[in-house]
Amino acid sequence: MQSKIGELIGIEYPIFQGGMAWIADASLAGAVSEAGGLGIIAGGNAPKEVVQTEIKKIKEITDKPFGVNIMLLSPFAQDIVDLVCEENVPVVTTGAGNPSKYMARFKEHNIKVIPVVPSVALGARMEKIGADAVIVEGMEAGGHIGKLTTMSIVPQVVDALTIPVIAAGGIGDGRGMAAVLMLGADAVQVGTRFLVAKECTVHENYKARIIKARDIDTTVTCQHFGHPVRAIKNKLTNEYDRLEKIELKKANPDLVQFDELGQGALRKAVVEGDVDHGSIMAGQIAGLVTKEETAKEIIESYISETKEVMAAECSRWL
Repeated sequence: MQSKIGELIGIEYPIFQGGMAWIADASLAGAVSEAGGLGIIAGGNAPKEVVQTEIKKIKEITDKPFGVNIMLLSPFAQDIVDLVCEENVPVVTTGAGNPSKYMARFKEHNIKVIPVVPSVALGARMEKIGADAVIVEGMEAGGHIGKLTTMSIVPQVVDALTIPVIAAGGIGDGRGMAAVLMLGADAVQVGTRFLVAKECTVHENYKARIIKARDIDTTVTCQHFGHPVRAIKNKLTNEYDRLEKIELKKANPDLVQFDELGQGALRKAVVEGDVDHGSIMAGQIAGLVTKEETAKEIIESYISETKEVMAAECSRWL
């Protein structure tokens, strides 16, 4: 499948793997890149040494392009910027902040910069400062989310920008991929489906909850306070809902307890396998995920299904 983004960064298939904190390590990212997509190592809030170890590992797994996701609010953001330049990382995706102060440095090292944006205005701002492409993420996605759906925001960003747009959020198979390509996206970013890749090192309890999930099994916590997060319903999300109902009645809500409740919650689920009190971040397409597959099998199914859907619709309408 030809695409502008494929030509820009040298990948065979226009599929990015989401830079999921605590999840997107060298094992998963390396498998995705080796299969022809763009594997992305998550910087998260990890220190330089941890991310450096993952970069060295992925270089042993594959010689194909890969990326590092930098969370710009991380206390180690500057260190990770230094690291990707030192290690000649081909692609950087950014979130939770504005990468403008780092752009000159990235360009100096020939790094392709692709920020995640939730709106047209932010997308336009990223193009203006020199971003090579943008990832537009709808609220169907897992983890931290915005307020607009993929179906509504993608075509608006496509119309406003000249750089490639990667669509994310709610793209669970080739039908979803075909839909966003028709909206003008040049590629897709996939998170939830890769959670159950055989190369993904999340706890088996986490994978089992994704595979077991139904269409109505995700919820959004902290919709009124803090940063909204989409995750599979469990005791933790129930506690968030209980606190939110209480604090909404107060003139001066206590927001500290929301931060305390979420402290270490993702690690609990990913590493320890605590799927009752941990945060099982997942998108609304979790109900479409029915089995564990290799990253290669997942990518190949997206591509084959997309081609089948697009060919069928063309023959139907033309």
